[in-house]
Amino acid sequence: MAAFVATLVLVVLIGVSPVATEVVYHASMSTPIMKSGALHIQTPIVRDAELEATLGKIVWLKMECLQPTGSFKIRGIGLLCQELKSAGCTRFVSSSGGNAGYAVAYAGRELSLPVLVVVPSTTSDSTRHKLALMGAEVQVAGDVWDEADVEARKLALEEGAAYIPPFDHPTLWRGHSTMIDEVAESHGKPDMVVVTVGGGGLLCGVLEGMNRSGWSDVPVIAVETAGAESLHAAISAGEAVLLPEITSIATCLGARRVADAALDWTGKHPVRSVVVSDESAVSGCLEFANRHRILVEPACGAGLSLIYEKAECLSNAQRILVVVCGGIGVDVDQLNSWATQMGLRQ
Repeated sequence: MAAFVATLVLVVLIGVSPVATEVVYHASMSTPIMKSGALHIQTPIVRDAELEATLGKIVWLKMECLQPTGSFKIRGIGLLCQELKSAGCTRFVSSSGGNAGYAVAYAGRELSLPVLVVVPSTTSDSTRHKLALMGAEVQVAGDVWDEADVEARKLALEEGAAYIPPFDHPTLWRGHSTMIDEVAESHGKPDMVVVTVGGGGLLCGVLEGMNRSGWSDVPVIAVETAGAESLHAAISAGEAVLLPEITSIATCLGARRVADAALDWTGKHPVRSVVVSDESAVSGCLEFANRHRILVEPACGAGLSLIYEKAECLSNAQRILVVVCGGIGVDVDQLNSWATQMGLRQ
């Protein structure tokens, strides 16, 4: 009797794009590559020919949404978890509105270590379910990330576990910076970089990588949504401040206080803070989904909205790098619900 053992199944879905766009994949980056020993992959850079023709500019979309965890978070979090395990850690505790916790859960599964993720009550049932399916224990504490984070730190101390911060740690920034190394190696230097900001971990990593690559003169557009603009408030005040509350639907940008290191970078590197509406963020998600058949959160759509809306802040750049940070807190129904709520869809 013949025995059939399936070790890996590759399913290729061939469909018709909802929008007829020509997408240019660069051969050197077209296939995601797992870095030796790393928990993240080398993501592709995608160019949309129709978009570029409309803008009259070259746009490099760094597709961090294609990471195994759906967002860039696994770069830094994976590195930190690996280093902590090597140092003898036997359990991870994380606080997250979704993506950071999911990255910790994934790292725990890959490293065979148990994980507890503390999430705020605003975290959707579907995100909590995804965390549980990844093998993490999930607890709810508080209404915003800051409150969940206090509980996570307390539990980690009580249990003797390693606390994994979602954005404020040098090892996270070092891990995130590798995406810039990949761009520099395959495509060279852009004229401008667009990145969204929540707590500031991605911004710190991107700027670390840019300065290491000799891009210290390349301006960064740091995008937030109104109601979650902790970096913008800090720049205006000249110091990190605590937002009274998060009112944006981009909950993954919902850190009431930005990392001190992110604010420090604005004094060392040309960084322009831009705040967009929730409507623009959701519109960016819809346009990206139509063009690339991929869902991303409004926290990611905020940055994408600048290129789709031909924002004035992009006018002086010819080659624009956009970090498509991704996010797991979205599905078709949720995106449609947001679009209807914003009056973007009847």
